[in-house]
Order: sequence, then C-alpha cells, then structure tokens
Amino acid sequence: MDEEVREWFVGVDWASRTHYVRVSDGRGRKVGERAFEHGGEGLAAMAAWLLELTRAPPHAVFVAIEVPHGPVVESLMERGFRVHSINPKQLDRFRDRFSPAGAKDDSRDAEVLADALRTDPRCLRELSPLDPLVVELREWSRIAEDLKQDRNRLGNRVRELLWRYYPQILALTDDVAAPWFLELWRLVPTPDKAGRVREGTVERLLKRHRIRRIGAAEVLERLREAAIPVAPGTVAAAHAHLDAVARRLDLVNRQITEADRHIDRLTESLAAAGDDALGQKTEQRDLTILRSLPGVGRAVLATLLAEASEALQRRDYQALRCLSGVAPVTRRSGKKEVVLMRQAAHVRLRNAVYHWARVAVQHDQRCRIKYAALRAKGHGHARALRSIADRLLAVACAMLQSQTTFDPNRTSRT
Repeated sequence: MDEEVREWFVGVDWASRTHYVRVSDGRGRKVGERAFEHGGEGLAAMAAWLLELTRAPPHAVFVAIEVPHGPVVESLMERGFRVHSINPKQLDRFRDRFSPAGAKDDSRDAEVLADALRTDPRCLRELSPLDPLVVELREWSRIAEDLKQDRNRLGNRVRELLWRYYPQILALTDDVAAPWFLELWRLVPTPDKAGRVREGTVERLLKRHRIRRIGAAEVLERLREAAIPVAPGTVAAAHAHLDAVARRLDLVNRQITEADRHIDRLTESLAAAGDDALGQKTEQRDLTILRSLPGVGRAVLATLLAEASEALQRRDYQALRCLSGVAPVTRRSGKKEVVLMRQAAHVRLRNAVYHWARVAVQHDQRCRIKYAALRAKGHGHARALRSIADRLLAVACAMLQSQTTFDPNRTSRT
C-alpha cells in the first residue's frame, strides 16, 4: 500500500494560455486537478502544487504531456520531475477508452494522459535533459533552414523579375540568389548598360568571387544579346522592385554565412565535449563517425545531432527510421496487404535523410548500385532513396555501436 501511495501520475494538457493539470495515485484515483496560467509564476506554482499535493520528491512524480519540448516540459524537468511525452495520435486512441463517442475537453485530456502513463508506460517516452550545446545547435540548425527557405523564395522573385525584361542574364547561372550574381546585376542592371561595361571590370568581379566556370567575354556575349522590347517604364519599375529584393537577399546571404559558422563551432564543441568526458582523445566519437559517412555534410550532420540526439545516443535504429519516415507502414487485413509511405515523421529529419541518401548515391558506389537495382525493379526515385536512407541509418547505428568510422572497402565486401 505504501508503495502505491508513493507512485504519482500527472497529466498536463498544455495550451498557449492555460495548462490543465490532473494528479492521480497508483490506482488511478483522482487526487487533485487545477489550471495554471502560462508564465514564470504559473509554472512555478504548478511545480509547487504538485510537490505539496503528493508530498513526494520530484523524481517520484511521473508527468505525461503531448509535447517533447517547450517551456512546460523544461520547467518540470528543471525541477526534477520525470516527464514523459506521448504522440497526439496515441493520445487520441487512449481517449477512446474514456469516451467512445469522442467527447473531448481539457479535464478529460489531462485524465487520459495521467491514466495512459499509469497503465501503458511503454507507450510514452521518458525525456532526458539535453546538452545545452545540442539545444543551441538545434536552434541554429532551424535558423539556417528558415533562412534558406527565405533565400529560395526571394531567388524565385529575382528570376521572375529578370524574366520580365532581362532573360539573357538568367542563362549565366541557376542560382540567381548568389552574391556574385547580384553584384553582376548591379554592375549591369539593364541590357543597355551591358553594351557600355568593360570586359576587365567583369573579369575582376568574377575573380573576386572565384567564379571560374565562365569567363568575362562569355558573360558579356550573353548579356549583349538582343533585348526584349517592353512597354515604357517597365525596365525602371522592374529595376526598382529587383533592387529591393536584392537588398533583402544580401542580408539573408550574410545571415546564412553566420549561421553556418555557428553550426560549425557548435559541432566542434560537441566533439570536444565528448572527448573530454571520456578522457580518451584517440577513441572515435559519434560526431566523427557520422561525419565519415557518405552524403553527410554540415546541414545533415547538424539536423541528426539536433533532432535525433536521444535516438543516436541509444543507437536506436528502429526509432531513427520511424522518426525520419523511411520505415514503411504495412496494412494487412485478410488477403489484402498494402505497404505505404510513413506520413507520421519528423519533417526536418525526413528532409535531412532524403538529401543524405541523394548525395550518398552520387558519391558512394554501394549506394549507387543499390539505387540502380531499386530503380530497375520499378521503384520511383523517392522510394529508392528511402531504401538507401534506411540502409545508411542501419550502417550508422552499427558504426556507432562499434565506434568505427565508415570504410567503403569494407562495406563493398559485405
């Protein structure tokens, strides 16, 4: 009986303004429920209320919540409570046990969370505090991704505006958001200006940006092609609009460079922290092992370390393939069996492993052979890349367990 009294289960139905909390004992009986305002005082009051109500140490109180991160989770973990995360879809299924008709409210959700943790703890994932470097790396990785999306969006606007009055300049590059291209446009903003600029000026611009695939003479030849006849005022209007977009692109390009520097610094700091923790400089660390895999660059490495750190630490292959969406979903009923793409996945991890597999196919012979075989069987491009990513995740987990770096010669013999 005393053992049951010491077991406390808390369900937190979080919201943007008010969090509804329910406390149950080891038998599922309600001990108390209360709502707390979101904020420093409210979250502190929540923790104090839980300790006062249960009269137990924080590590004896088990908390269930729908999200794996955020201020509520961090506040409770900071005070020593054992916080567990549950997928919203799982919570919806657990809710059916209490209301088959589909009734839903904050109080019921808090009760469902607490009871699910009490009866089915294996369905919830206990959260552990993240390394501060990982938290910072995750934020910078997301910043870099947001900036690249802004860059693509602004680049599309540049392309549209140039297509309107200056299409010949678009033949010089596919990346119209590149700094060198924007500087070239400022130097030669209109077809009329192209006839007056000197070849030496363009050559110095290309040399300054280390552009070697195209020469100054070829650039001027393209720019001096026959211009499109447009209505009066069109060139001036498009030029003014493009100038405003280019100014924003300059800022975004600088911010991307800064974000990349921060990501490199944080990844190196993680490697140094891992070495110091073990006191063995010669042992291969996780970051070095992951970096040795084909197709892993700055963005992929940062995303893996930031978004899947817990699964990587556990070397949990099944968790990684589910989180990244490469594990298919099988639906079998009687004689009917359908295998579908997994939709419930971490979007950033899904994108990261997709590009990881894509680049690996270009640089690793084993991946290239497997991709060709899958395509020959009739699989589509994306389907084949998911299989490549699945294999790469299995290889990564095996390497992390054995603490060895990637050896292409070894994999080609197996």
